[in-house]
Amino acid sequence: MKKSLVLILFLTSFVNVFGQEIPRFNPDTIKTIQLDSAVNITSERLSVETFIRAVTTDTSFYQAFRNMKKYSFVAENSIYTYDKKNKVSGRLYRKVKRNNTAPWLEYLVKQDTGKLFKKNGKYNLYTVEMFDYIFMNAYQSSYSSESAVGKSDGAIAGYKDKLKTLIFSPGRPVKGLPFIGSKTEIFTANMRQYYDYSFFSGTYLDSISVYRFKVTVKPDLSNWTKDGLMIKELTTIFDKRNFEILGRYVDMKYSNMLFDFNVQMNIEMGYFGEEKLPAKVSYQGNWNVPMKKPEKASVLVLQREYRLGKGK
Repeated sequence: MKKSLVLILFLTSFVNVFGQEIPRFNPDTIKTIQLDSAVNITSERLSVETFIRAVTTDTSFYQAFRNMKKYSFVAENSIYTYDKKNKVSGRLYRKVKRNNTAPWLEYLVKQDTGKLFKKNGKYNLYTVEMFDYIFMNAYQSSYSSESAVGKSDGAIAGYKDKLKTLIFSPGRPVKGLPFIGSKTEIFTANMRQYYDYSFFSGTYLDSISVYRFKVTVKPDLSNWTKDGLMIKELTTIFDKRNFEILGRYVDMKYSNMLFDFNVQMNIEMGYFGEEKLPAKVSYQGNWNVPMKKPEKASVLVLQREYRLGKGK
């Protein structure tokens, strides 16, 4: 009787997830900030140029991801895939405990449901393969004080490098992406005419005083001009105390003869002791490439319980 009840509960939850449309993991750094008036920071002699320089020269944001490899921590990775009607078609869930000494990982929970894999055992969607590759590789590698040298091998690794440039070095061209590589250069003299730049004072995660620097497409542009701009919004959160980046949100949408996509991604940092480390990554995106199956997916990564000793 007990086993039957458990089975019924499982099937009920399965039907609820796969029979309905669920909210995507909406990137929400902006929602975690309570904004003050823009007047509050006028006297501090900050300008748009101040924030642009900080965005384009900061290295602490990427360094936080490298520094996490010093630590043991618990991570939860959830990836949902969707069909043409935005119904959930598959779910991948991993809860792992990373140790900062080998063996690196202990799987606490590992679940795969729905249509995630091809007959050959590979992931059905490229998005799922890429995110699983990025985070599982990071969790199973050691910290090094030296920056990686040379080019990454393989298609997935190559796209990881392009994503890294886009997220951690916004405003720079992304090499190797035909027709759109230069569309990321939103701070050049030519591109600035298409964007509005604003900055506000606020409170991040209810306790940290921050600045929010927001770059958005000007609303009065023609639809044709807007369609030609790939980055629709770039928002960056700065810690007032040291002007280091605590969060970033990017909204991208573009379409041409080769592909079209609509992607939002958000990264949030948190302080664990005195160290700034990744706390949350969320993504939602639709991709459509000729001759390939359209991809719709959302991703949520949560990392917590950082400690320098080996995880217990």
